[in-house]
Amino acid sequence: MYRRVVITGMGIVTTHGIGKPANWSRILAGESGFRPISLFDTSGYHTHTGGEVTNLPVAEWKRFRASRLDRASHLLRLAFDEAVEESGWAVENLSSSAPIVALGTTLGGMASGERYHEAYLRKGPARALPSLLFDHLAHAQGLHLMEEFGIPGVPRVFTNACASGTNAIGHAFRAVREGESDVAVCGGYDPLCEFVFAGFHSLQALTTDLCRPFDRDRSGMALGEGAGVLLLEARDHARRRGAAVLGEVIGYGESTDAFHMTRPDPEGRGAASAMKSALEDAEVEPGAVGYINAHGTGTGFNDAMESAAILSVMGPEVPVSSTKSMIGHLLGGAGAVEAILTLLALRDRRLPPNVNYAHPDPACALRIVTATEAAPSLAVAVSNSFGFGGSNATLVFRGPLGSP
Repeated sequence: MYRRVVITGMGIVTTHGIGKPANWSRILAGESGFRPISLFDTSGYHTHTGGEVTNLPVAEWKRFRASRLDRASHLLRLAFDEAVEESGWAVENLSSSAPIVALGTTLGGMASGERYHEAYLRKGPARALPSLLFDHLAHAQGLHLMEEFGIPGVPRVFTNACASGTNAIGHAFRAVREGESDVAVCGGYDPLCEFVFAGFHSLQALTTDLCRPFDRDRSGMALGEGAGVLLLEARDHARRRGAAVLGEVIGYGESTDAFHMTRPDPEGRGAASAMKSALEDAEVEPGAVGYINAHGTGTGFNDAMESAAILSVMGPEVPVSSTKSMIGHLLGGAGAVEAILTLLALRDRRLPPNVNYAHPDPACALRIVTATEAAPSLAVAVSNSFGFGGSNATLVFRGPLGSP
């Protein structure tokens, strides 16, 4: 028999700030977090803005020199600290519980790799310090976090494009549900860096205007950066230590359709399969879902595909919004941050808006949430993540009042 899996801690960092209060208040207010990018020179690109985290504080690391750690590690650490504090765990006790650590990222410490490459080209191989690569590889950020806090084992790293964070949470959910561990640290993160900015620019996927998911006049996506970390526990384990329950993971579905390297299947068959699997896993009927936090990138193909999938599985009445319209696409961090925002919607029974939506598109005939809405009966919600290469993942959550 499967165990119930609850969330006892959540931490979030985005362009809206550090921590849930700053992020959630600005999301509900419909604020845009896009600003001119200062991390690298954008003068050679058509787009110059993104969801950059400004004045990012650097935590005090005991085992590592902070200057050797990539921006990605600092984002992850800030989200981890908030999640652990909220969960009520003392770090040493969390370590002794030997939690699974499952993290999603598409870039890892790519910014460190860029620094090394720049030094190599400008100064020559002898002057390109190998220490710049200390935190470059995608497993390094999770490993350094575990070493810092004495968590045994190695991180489980998921790099399934834009579905990475959602896949990491789904993996952790299954591991706790099936008894592999009582506790899991999971989530996703990615920093802004020129490598990925240039890549999406070359695909002509970045908007030079506003990010308008599902709008008829949408012109592309906006990139952001950030991290989201969740503490999952077996419900009985959380009860024994008197932890507050913030919500419950009740279903996870995934699929890979491999329709195209970058373009989604226009019929949305793989995305629909992931949603159906998640609902079946949760033993929830489509009509019970009160909100969908959509992948909603603001690109023509992706939004039309996701709309087709949602309509085929859940119909046109379920409220839908994309928070990427305010904070941007966080790549490996997107699924984790959006999972947290979905859980906050369940907690407060308020639906976040899909800003900049003004012109309905017949290809996206969904019930779009255009302004923050009260949802007094909201009990079950879904978060979607659909990535390049046909990587599709869906999570189903129940609110704290559904987790006695």
